[in-house]
Amino acid sequence: MFTTVLMIEKPLVPSDVELVTSLHGDEPVSFVVLMQPRGDQDRLLRAVDDVALGYLDEAVHEHELPEGETALLPAERALSHSLQSLRDTGAEAVGEVVESHPLDLLKSVVEQTHADEVIVLTAPHFVEEFFHRDWTSRARHKVGVPVLKLFAHGTED
Repeated sequence: MFTTVLMIEKPLVPSDVELVTSLHGDEPVSFVVLMQPRGDQDRLLRAVDDVALGYLDEAVHEHELPEGETALLPAERALSHSLQSLRDTGAEAVGEVVESHPLDLLKSVVEQTHADEVIVLTAPHFVEEFFHRDWTSRARHKVGVPVLKLFAHGTED
């Protein structure tokens, strides 16, 4: 069984599920999903990313989305939905919402599960990526397994 730690910021949509479950062909995969809720400290970076991507409307409404403590319940729902979506493909999947220190938790989960890889499924974060402060860049220095960054798809109808 191939074990993947999957870091996500929003619920998996069907195309995301297909992407991560098909990476290893027919080999059985087990997922440990770490759901990172929106942090209020990220608001400015998210707004700059929205502007850089041409999503001006999203940048204007950035302050209206739940973050910090109020983001925990939506994150739990997103995690539950994502775990079920992975299980529906026949994969094993467990997970938790990250409440603090995501990279410390990531390192400990990789060690405890003897994970084979980490996949960070995220929206583009140009500012953080430019300064190598994004999860993927930081995780590569923290865990002893390959870290792959994939871009999440938008909401699907």
